[in-house]
Amino acid sequence: MKIGLGGGCHWCTEAVFQTLAGISQVEQGFIRSDPPNASWSEAVLVTFDPAELPLEVLIEVHLRTHAATSHHKMRGKYRSAIYVYDAGTGVRVGRVLHKLQKGFDEPLVTKALFLADFKASDDQFQNYYLKGPDRPFCKSYIDPKLALLRRDYAAVLRQDVEAAE
Repeated sequence: MKIGLGGGCHWCTEAVFQTLAGISQVEQGFIRSDPPNASWSEAVLVTFDPAELPLEVLIEVHLRTHAATSHHKMRGKYRSAIYVYDAGTGVRVGRVLHKLQKGFDEPLVTKALFLADFKASDDQFQNYYLKGPDRPFCKSYIDPKLALLRRDYAAVLRQDVEAAE
């Protein structure tokens, strides 16, 4: 199954989803939806096996690793969304968001949107964390997200990620 995820910097989002078991591909880039969400926004396309990584868990990880309840000033560049290819998946995502809302004190701003188009980031930015985990950006922004995953979602991490810690 393939789904788009946006909410924060695509370098961060890429690193988060590269660590999860059941994900076979993470494509970093920019996604747009239909109007009024037709502007390009940083995001990733994730190909995953829902038998190994349930959609609800994937969405929960997404919500917990970006500011899913904030209408901050960078929302145009970092639209909080789950991008789908068909109406049936959109309905399922909407149900999961409704269910997961109970675990948040503030309303989620994350929306289920149709994926209208995707364009990959430049090659120099692909696998950003994997190419330089010691960079200051990675230490400041990505490492805390990965620490949260190790603490709260260890059961769904790839084995090589668990072994590295």
